[in-house]
Amino acid sequence: MTIQRRGGVRRRAVLTAAVTTAAAAVVRAQAPASPASTPLADAPRADGTTLTVERRDDIVLIGLNRTAVHNRLDGATRRRLGQVLYAYEHDPSLRAAILFGHGERFSRGIDVDAAQATFQSGQPATDSTGTLDILGKATPPPGKPMVCVVHGDTWNLGHEIYLACDVRIAAANTDFGQDENSHGRFPGGGATVRFVREAGWGNAMRYMLTGDHWTAEESYRMGVTQAIAPTPAAALEAGIAMARTIAAVAPLSTRATLTSARHVTTPVEADALAKTSATYAALYQTEDFLEGRRAEAEGRPPKYRGK
Repeated sequence: MTIQRRGGVRRRAVLTAAVTTAAAAVVRAQAPASPASTPLADAPRADGTTLTVERRDDIVLIGLNRTAVHNRLDGATRRRLGQVLYAYEHDPSLRAAILFGHGERFSRGIDVDAAQATFQSGQPATDSTGTLDILGKATPPPGKPMVCVVHGDTWNLGHEIYLACDVRIAAANTDFGQDENSHGRFPGGGATVRFVREAGWGNAMRYMLTGDHWTAEESYRMGVTQAIAPTPAAALEAGIAMARTIAAVAPLSTRATLTSARHVTTPVEADALAKTSATYAALYQTEDFLEGRRAEAEGRPPKYRGK
């Protein structure tokens, strides 16, 4: 019996050492490739600043700031967001980030006019050098935690960014929408993948196929939103509290947890996400897309012909 116990102890010791070594290898493999020593710089809210950055100890607040156009994202703002996320990823002093929107809403999604010009020029909407794509299409997403806080209109690309974050908090006044089909477009930022995964097929299709909008309570029911706050200010405070809680735990454990979880989702989703951009761009060349734009400008229902 003594020999068996000793053998069991030795086997457990060997297994423990192997697991520890394997876990350490995963963490090392997922660590940022370039150990940038320059910290992510603050970017206060000001005229011409489309994305604000505010450091608070070991967390950072990142704010969409195109309020004059309902925080719609153009190519320049998306590139700037990618640069900020890259800097966040490589700043060892930061452990969690909060993404939110200034003004009356989080975001009404993509800047359609700017996107149309980009697609016609043939230039990519995002860069892959020195940036991270929050949607995980052009590059992998950040390996550090992202908390997203939304309020007011959170439509289309705005909702897809929400879906791409790790923890999601909504103000009670949030109006969610994924209504691209109503405008001759398509949910090209990953909702066809992540919304289905998070909410289930029927829930996701019920809204994407009809273009109907839904509430914060409905988002919570579907499992997309983790917490609802009574006001936008309270939602942001809840997001900050969540980020501080995340930042207080062991950072290597946090990275290992995100990495392990993405071993499940990334291989399944990568191919589908990679194909969305071409489909989205192609729809911009259709007669139905142009009809949708004309109908919106003229304040009338569109008449789609499937061309």
